[in-house]
Amino acid sequence: MRLAKYLLTAGLALGIAAPAAVPASAQVLSIATPPQGSVWNTMSSVIASQARENGGLRMVVQPYGGNAQMMQAVNDTVAEFSLNDVNDVISALEGSGEYQAAMPNLRVIARINPFPVGLYVKEDSGLKQVADLAGKSVPAGWDGFPIARSHITAILAAGGLTWDDVDKVPVPELIRGSDDMASGRVDSAFFAVGGPKVAEIDASVGGVRFLAVDANQDTLAKIRAVRPAFYFSEVTPAPPRVGVKEPMMFVTWDNILVAGAHVSNEQVKSLLSVVFDSKDAIGKAYPPLRALDLETAYRAYPGLEYHPGAVAFFEERGVELSAAE
Repeated sequence: MRLAKYLLTAGLALGIAAPAAVPASAQVLSIATPPQGSVWNTMSSVIASQARENGGLRMVVQPYGGNAQMMQAVNDTVAEFSLNDVNDVISALEGSGEYQAAMPNLRVIARINPFPVGLYVKEDSGLKQVADLAGKSVPAGWDGFPIARSHITAILAAGGLTWDDVDKVPVPELIRGSDDMASGRVDSAFFAVGGPKVAEIDASVGGVRFLAVDANQDTLAKIRAVRPAFYFSEVTPAPPRVGVKEPMMFVTWDNILVAGAHVSNEQVKSLLSVVFDSKDAIGKAYPPLRALDLETAYRAYPGLEYHPGAVAFFEERGVELSAAE
């Protein structure tokens, strides 16, 4: 709460946050994200750019140190929107997992895309499957990016391993984890498919590859015991999907756009109109966002509530609420 009050006070001092003094169309709306270089920051930057160019919205991207900080910013009215893993939003709303207190002001506004994640290694390591990491080092700790702990737990489970089967090497956060793999400090790194950092590491070490998992009903039960909205999806090779050498199954979640309960219906509807009416331009700017699909964007998730502005938007577009994956 102290962080939220400080940021809000600083924003007011700079003249960027005075919602009562200006019309909605003139307000500066912010999307809270993880640090630059992360996939969420990249996707949010593309969406914000389209919002400014085609939606007439004054939208900025505000990076934070990690998911907990960006969820708190939305919950505490410091930021209007965020893009996050649906599982993490469920935890934030409940005050479970890495969250010490519930954040009741978070509202879903749309499913954006499936988000496959994995552990990747140097191509010359000889490792091909997650199971091959038995006795090898895996990034652990994640004090600056605690959401990774559950994700890697699920990936290891999908390879038939637990943390007891690997050598745990502490890393603080996402970008540093990949840098440590490149330097040889740790054998593997965690990232999303299509992440800019993966392409950077690929170029610096002469090639990387994601490790395969065993996608079956047994491992599906194991990953859902970690987070309830995990599922498996197939990813095929493509230039933006660095490290995907053949069609592979990945532990996957849905990225969702989140708004604070304080955000107006008009602002939510305006942003959603930009996202889905400009989806071709958004997908061209960042290929993983080609998965944007209005017909699959209104999906139910356990324990999460849709913002009334989003409900009105989908009803006006004739889209019905669908069941979770």
